[in-house]
Amino acid sequence: MKKNLRDNGGFTLIELIIVIIILGILAALAIPQFTPATQDAQVATMDGNLKVVRTAIELYYHQHSSTYPGYNDFSDGTQATAAEMEPSFIAQLTEYSNRGGETSTTKNAGTHPFGPYLVSRAIPRNPLPDGATATADEAEIECDAELDALSATVGATKGWRFSVETGEFIANNTTYETH
Repeated sequence: MKKNLRDNGGFTLIELIIVIIILGILAALAIPQFTPATQDAQVATMDGNLKVVRTAIELYYHQHSSTYPGYNDFSDGTQATAAEMEPSFIAQLTEYSNRGGETSTTKNAGTHPFGPYLVSRAIPRNPLPDGATATADEAEIECDAELDALSATVGATKGWRFSVETGEFIANNTTYETH
């Protein structure tokens, strides 16, 4: 007696292909609905990170004789060169400091009474850096002594921009400039 293959209760190849095509169409319709929510969350995170760092900068400014972080060299308190601005900015916000901007990893009420200004002891990353910015550079700062209003750098390699002269701190992203 011959057994009919149709009687085994399985699906045919055509039926499986049709189901896969329908699932693909549904996925193609649903996935774009989540993209704006993800981008909105990244913008909200960037705005929150900007507020945290800007608050830290202002507190530092008021406790250090109206001098912004990065203006003085963190190692000796003299005016920082262009190459010293970024490491000074980071050290002065994440470590203990004296009024002249010299930093220490330990707090001493007599010599280093101020800071750290960022609880995480690290510069937060920019979740929306420009396309040229590598993941490792999202928490780096392009510091300079710019007196004019800052704008994002096209093809930026660092996630943030900061002026040691004006205290302006922005996200280094040409699409989402935040002033």
